[in-house]
Amino acid sequence: MRPAFIEHVNITVSQPERSARLFQDLFGWHVRWQGPARDGGRVIHVGDGTNYLSLYAEPGESKDALDWPKGEPLNHVGILVDDLDEIDRRVSAAGLTPFGHDEYDPGRRFYFFDWDGIEFEIVSYA
Repeated sequence: MRPAFIEHVNITVSQPERSARLFQDLFGWHVRWQGPARDGGRVIHVGDGTNYLSLYAEPGESKDALDWPKGEPLNHVGILVDDLDEIDRRVSAAGLTPFGHDEYDPGRRFYFFDWDGIEFEIVSYA
């Protein structure tokens, strides 16, 4: 039996289309599926052929942003990339602020918050 791996993470966002565009621009991902979701919401799956983020929005009007307390219920989502400096540039170009740049075994990393206050850790072992 092969080891288990995380296939997707489902997060609630204020504007799934905006979030999907961000991840497409940052990582070259694509929309795998989109459509209606539970309780009248909607969802977009954005990722590659193996893994994805499920971007869920509750029913109703789009909001500019959601207000989640840091760490509730999630501390951050870690995403592995080959070219950390290029992704850092793309995060800044999207109008978001990279922070917490650090290097320790086994690699380098930085963090950013999206518009909804969800923290992402970008890491490279290259």
